[in-house]
Amino acid sequence: MKKTVLTFAQAKEKGEKLTMLTAYDYSTAKLIDESGIDSILVGDSLGNVMLGYEDTISVTVEDMIHHGAAVARGAKNALVIIDMPFMSYQTSVYDAVVNAGRLMKEGRANAVKLEGGREVCPQIKAIVDSGIPVCAHLGLTPQSINAFGGFKVQGKSEAAAKKLLEDALAVQEAGAFAVVLECVPEKLATLITEKLDIPTIGIGAGAGCDGQVLVYADMLGMFSDFTPKFVRKFANTGEIMKAAFAEYDKAVKEGSYPEACHTYGISDDVLEKLY
Repeated sequence: MKKTVLTFAQAKEKGEKLTMLTAYDYSTAKLIDESGIDSILVGDSLGNVMLGYEDTISVTVEDMIHHGAAVARGAKNALVIIDMPFMSYQTSVYDAVVNAGRLMKEGRANAVKLEGGREVCPQIKAIVDSGIPVCAHLGLTPQSINAFGGFKVQGKSEAAAKKLLEDALAVQEAGAFAVVLECVPEKLATLITEKLDIPTIGIGAGAGCDGQVLVYADMLGMFSDFTPKFVRKFANTGEIMKAAFAEYDKAVKEGSYPEACHTYGISDDVLEKLY
């Protein structure tokens, strides 16, 4: 059965944990979907994982539509959330609604996600009023990495913690159906989770959140450029892939692949007529 925003609300009410993973292509989305994961996030982290950028700043709406549509074709059950990339919603409420609409119509999203607190509440409200579900994102917001001065834990001081809590309540009031908390101290994330009626999805925010999200390439050991402290590698798929690639390279070069069983036959009579 297709997961929806109602699934998120019911999980919060029942105290059931939610699971979310990123995906950026059809094949990966299909595997994640078949595993029972509740939601797939087409994150702008595709800038790092798929496109090789140092950050998410360069990702475009067209990038998100391209990858989002591929994921949507593979996800029959999971709720598909597509990130709104940098400067696709900060410029104005109008731009936010238009670009969110494109992600829904062309990217086939079930919901969109955007970063920021009170300052983007007008955008959240307008998008929700347009019939588009919005997931908020607080704490370490990668699109603001230049303003933060790097990838740093957020909300550690009294003022910063107070702002995070107030922002969480504000995005809930604006209509967000869930909020991602990234790189937030565990006790603060737990407090925010207890204060909110909508579910919190943690990434580097501890077990007190209502759910968890990870970049699939991180948890499978496929992305080695940088591994955050909060990542647990559930498999070393990257090493398995490299070993398989190397074995293929060796087999082709030594002549052991392809074998007869990997080829197609043709009648000798046909070949004789070609001479």
